[in-house]
Amino acid sequence: MSRPINEASHPVVQRSEAARPRGLRTDYCGELRSSDAGRTVSVCGWVARRREHGEHLAFVDLRDHTGIVQCVVDGAADLRSEFVIRVTGELRLRPADKLNAAIPTGEVELGADVVEVLSASEAPPFALDGRADTDEQVRLRYRYLDLRSERMQRNLRIRARVNAAIRRSMDRQGLAEIETPLLWTPTPEGAREFAIPSRLQIGSFYVLPQSPQIAKQLLMVSGFDRYFQIARCMRDEDLRADRQFEFTQLDLEASFVTQEDVWEMVEDSVLEATRDVTGEEPPEVVRVTWDEALDRWGTDKPDLRFGMEIVRLEQAVAGSEFNAFKAPAVRALCVQGEGALGRGRLDALTDRAKKLGAAGLVWLRVVAGEQGTGVALESPVAKFLSAGEQSAIVKATEAEPGDLILAVAGERQLTCQVLGQLRLELGQPPVSEPPYRYLWVTEIPLFEGLDEAGNPLAAHHPFTMPHLDDLDRLESDPLSVRSQSYDLVVNGWELGSGSIRIHRADMQRRIFSVLGISDEEAESRFGFLLGAFRYGAPPHGGFAYGIDRLVAILAGEENIREVIAFPKTQSGADLMASSPRELSDRQLAELGLRIIKPPARGAQPGS
Repeated sequence: MSRPINEASHPVVQRSEAARPRGLRTDYCGELRSSDAGRTVSVCGWVARRREHGEHLAFVDLRDHTGIVQCVVDGAADLRSEFVIRVTGELRLRPADKLNAAIPTGEVELGADVVEVLSASEAPPFALDGRADTDEQVRLRYRYLDLRSERMQRNLRIRARVNAAIRRSMDRQGLAEIETPLLWTPTPEGAREFAIPSRLQIGSFYVLPQSPQIAKQLLMVSGFDRYFQIARCMRDEDLRADRQFEFTQLDLEASFVTQEDVWEMVEDSVLEATRDVTGEEPPEVVRVTWDEALDRWGTDKPDLRFGMEIVRLEQAVAGSEFNAFKAPAVRALCVQGEGALGRGRLDALTDRAKKLGAAGLVWLRVVAGEQGTGVALESPVAKFLSAGEQSAIVKATEAEPGDLILAVAGERQLTCQVLGQLRLELGQPPVSEPPYRYLWVTEIPLFEGLDEAGNPLAAHHPFTMPHLDDLDRLESDPLSVRSQSYDLVVNGWELGSGSIRIHRADMQRRIFSVLGISDEEAESRFGFLLGAFRYGAPPHGGFAYGIDRLVAILAGEENIREVIAFPKTQSGADLMASSPRELSDRQLAELGLRIIKPPARGAQPGS
């Protein structure tokens, strides 16, 4: 559910003289107030609603992007829903018994002297007043109508405010806005890229950039000390609530900086946007390491708006005869006030933990001790735990009677991740619900696993600088190496990531070697970047965060489609423009392409 934008942060009087209406109107509908009574005004907009008032008069609610104003018009006028009209007349105070406190213009009405129909409208396929839920497929098919709704007008104007706030912040910090190409060369950033065939060089392809990563590093080599861009990026990957093929990010890079310098630049822009939209000061941005995030919240995208942190039980159950607790890691959650959960729900939680990869889930109800002294644990496994162990578990989790303790044992990372997911499912509020708790996750592992050939996989991208304290393990124990990379998280959503970059060709080749990329392949794929490094590349670092995600959270939306003017469906279709479409044979021939139809389902190969 979207929330109203903070009214106090932008009252009507803040509109500059240059932004006041011109042309066909003297005022915006939603900005007229009792102080304007007695003036002759002209307003333009869409007919939101018409109500008959006897034989000769009608009340027409006229809507533009600022709101509605009631107009009193000749009842004979043919005005229907979504007609575009211009009304001129005297603004007057409503009778005392006709005031409407539900709208900002509820003290006034416009007595229409002249009504001009500027454009007629067919009956719209759905109501635009938001009073009834409309199927999203219908909304997207008629997106130009959906965008007239108060919700979408508000969301996209919030987006405009966020963009303006970002630019103010970047300008204040001395970053220059520079555009980079949309037709680019393939880069190794993990996601599938969109390929664009070249008409002038048949058989060759551009790709649409997943991000301006290499381009902005080249700008640092070029001497542009501080760069930013509100960049359009494209990734051909499965769509979901926080992902679209096309997305927009704040992209920045700076030379001669530390990680802390980059964090401060990014924080300034994010907090500026948050203050502008909400009118409130966000809490301080927290900084935690990747290891700390895993231990405390079971995820590298922790949501700090609620407690229920993971606690360690290894000391509490050290030497326990309960076999399950002899694992390398024993961790637990205290779920406050849920000690009365029934066996069906507890069994469902156990099944969920197993699906997440755990061997099982131990649940313990916390109850008052006999005769009201102390506390005790009720559980099928309680008989395997000594009184001292039970007391230590209660102390470690800070549990009280009425609480529920959930424990998982096993390998550390899996144990924490299972409890982290259960924590979210049991306690997380909607991601867009205030407050907005931003945090940095730092010292992220440089590599995230091994490929089929046994080579490490880059956790972010191969241009990330390793942590200097871990360089001696780069070849011998690569999975233990930390990076100088960092993620920005808000309310459990990853907004973006960045790093201090590799700026020396010898270090870049060393990383390529660890990744299994030969010198020949490196020159073929990244020769222009490596070549630039031979001509004096400054130390540099940067960051990028998703503007779609930030706007969705600030607008109170759970899906970024609600803050994008013309989004794709989950299947990647634009229902309004009927895309994607097939190209004609002539167009394909110009590009040197031929379509090979996939075999019919069930057909034998070669048939």
